[in-house]
Amino acid sequence: MRVQVVPQWQGAGPDGAEVRLRGNAALASLAETVLDAPVSRVPVGDAPSPTERGIGNRAALLANAATHRTALEQAEGPVLTLGGDCASDLTPVALARLRHGPSLGVLWFDAHADANTPDASPSGAFNGMVLRALLGAGDPDLVANPAVSPGNAVLVGTRFFDPAERAAVDRGLLRHVPVPADPLDVLAALRRAEVDAVYVHVDADVLDPGGLTVERVVACLDALTDVDVVGAAVTECTATDARDAEPLAPVLRALARLLSH
Repeated sequence: MRVQVVPQWQGAGPDGAEVRLRGNAALASLAETVLDAPVSRVPVGDAPSPTERGIGNRAALLANAATHRTALEQAEGPVLTLGGDCASDLTPVALARLRHGPSLGVLWFDAHADANTPDASPSGAFNGMVLRALLGAGDPDLVANPAVSPGNAVLVGTRFFDPAERAAVDRGLLRHVPVPADPLDVLAALRRAEVDAVYVHVDADVLDPGGLTVERVVACLDALTDVDVVGAAVTECTATDARDAEPLAPVLRALARLLSH
């Protein structure tokens, strides 16, 4: 297993730049302490760009995705991505879908569904569109091609939905395991999707008040021991330093166990 740090903030918009860069640095420092794995930094850009086609920082995100893809293609073995924003996981999941075929499943631990399109997004922030882009809808230059198959992405612990996102769940495009997210329900959702390999995304805000506990997230991850987990990410950490990020250490260790077995 390798750890790649992706200090991208542009998917969250300018108001989130400082907090996500600081949180990403804290998460990277924590990972270096608690994981016995090489840690490398992906040299994504740190500048903003204009809103285009309804997507904030669109050109910056495209440039970052190209840089990130090169780093992933050079990595040997499974990769744990530590992203600044959720859009940092666009390229890892898209590449996993290309490598593992239409039976790839995605577990998306997140307080938000991240399943808007540019036309439906209330903010224009791409971190709220990334999962829908992985399912093939949105800006053609940013969507996954091939896309994650309908019904193969499972939201876990999600409790905030915009209308278009709720409609996507109702249509079966996305599955949803709500709070309290029993591990057996997560496994049942994957079985119904009939997936052969799984990518795991963890947005730290799934742990916010009203969401999942660290213990519950770890229990869900530990339930995947018989599942072929091919990649994972932790994103949106807002800690101020490594000590502040320490509650995420059990999640990092659980993901490392899955990617190392």
